[in-house]
Amino acid sequence: MLMISPTLTIPDEELVERFVRASGPGGQNVNKVATAVELRFDAAASPSLPEAVRERLLARRDRRIGADGVIVISAQRFRTQERNRQDARERLAALIQAVLVPPKPRIATRPTRASKERRLEAKKGRAQIKRGRGSQWSSDS
Repeated sequence: MLMISPTLTIPDEELVERFVRASGPGGQNVNKVATAVELRFDAAASPSLPEAVRERLLARRDRRIGADGVIVISAQRFRTQERNRQDARERLAALIQAVLVPPKPRIATRPTRASKERRLEAKKGRAQIKRGRGSQWSSDS
């Protein structure tokens, strides 16, 4: 059972773990033991996720989320299989927690009259500076 929040959990039956050989340092052990973990979670077909959370999760632009709605997380940071397994589960939980709270809708506002005037004054000041950079010395000679 993967705890996402006090109200949301994902049963182990929905998580598919595959153990593969990790790349990188590790000496002779790296060629013998499959310590890296590839965790798969089908978010599109999961009955555990509320519909709103599923939509926000699948709408994210994340390379770990495939077009078919399957989230693939590979963990090979640690030298033991159990620690990599725990790391992959923590990263999946963090990914889902990021979309649990819906984003606040943006309220359109208009610029104030004073801010418009400040902007125009700043533009005039910049224009004056640039006008002053002209070829002053060529007209004197």
